[in-house]
Amino acid sequence: MATKIRLGSQVEVEGFIPHGCKRFFINMGKDSNNKVIHFDVRFDYLADQRKIVLNSMKDGVRGSEQREGFFPFQEGSDTKVSFTFENDKIIIQLPSGNPLSFPIRFPITDITFVSVVELETKSITLK
Repeated sequence: MATKIRLGSQVEVEGFIPHGCKRFFINMGKDSNNKVIHFDVRFDYLADQRKIVLNSMKDGVRGSEQREGFFPFQEGSDTKVSFTFENDKIIIQLPSGNPLSFPIRFPITDITFVSVVELETKSITLK
């Protein structure tokens, strides 16, 4: 993504969750070794079933995981997730339910790296 995402920006990811999906994830940050957020939706992956796992990575080192039990995702359906970047946290709006909050663990002024894996991406919108 060529556009720089700054504090106050919102990124909206829309896609289709394929049948048989074990997990999908969305990463945002400076590059693949510096991710301000790793948003990992796990249907059945490793020891997790129907969990959302949030994390960050600085200089290739992962932080501590934040796990959420609320799981509004369904295989074989469309989904939309939005991320709003504030001074000290990211607000994540899920398809239904209350938003999640994830702390910004290291200073970042621009987000130039976005990756979406195992979700059939329909659009990525910057607001």
